[in-house]
Amino acid sequence: LDLSWVFIALLVSWTLATGYFPEIYPGLEPLTYWSMGIVGAAGLFLSIILHELSHSLVARRFDIPITGITLFIFGGVAHMAKEPPTARSEFLMAIAGPIASLVLSGVFYLMASAALAVGLGDTIAGVAGYLALINLIVAVFNMVPAFPLDGGRVYRAWLWGKLGDLNEATRRAAAAGQTFGLILIALGVV
Repeated sequence: LDLSWVFIALLVSWTLATGYFPEIYPGLEPLTYWSMGIVGAAGLFLSIILHELSHSLVARRFDIPITGITLFIFGGVAHMAKEPPTARSEFLMAIAGPIASLVLSGVFYLMASAALAVGLGDTIAGVAGYLALINLIVAVFNMVPAFPLDGGRVYRAWLWGKLGDLNEATRRAAAAGQTFGLILIALGVV
């Protein structure tokens, strides 16, 4: 865990407890909102860990050692000891995280629906619904074809398979990542 995770844990809990949940589910007690916020933040962090673990499990399938997983303010990173041996292995490793996030999104959606169906109320359904939404957002955002995001790694795998040259594929995927970064900076300025 990077120290920035303490900051993001507090920020996410506070944002959920004082903004998101009161807006979506008005009229609850402040302690209830804080409980929802803390559980929602914990669920988000667990989801990111599972996202990164899925990358690691696929990497191990291809005998690529993972030296660690670092969780920091922008999410997580699985550290590979070496590059994937083939474009196929790169693709499967990269796509594993977004697939895990989509599966989690579906599981949390079903949990929210079940909670409402059996009358467990807005608190449980609300947190599960938030986790369904946030995992869907994580999956979609990570599939942006900008290296080093998962979508950028998928793009690099596709280029690698098409061109047969990992270095050229990396150069092109990194250029897409730089372009995406500049777009985000421009949006921030606007």
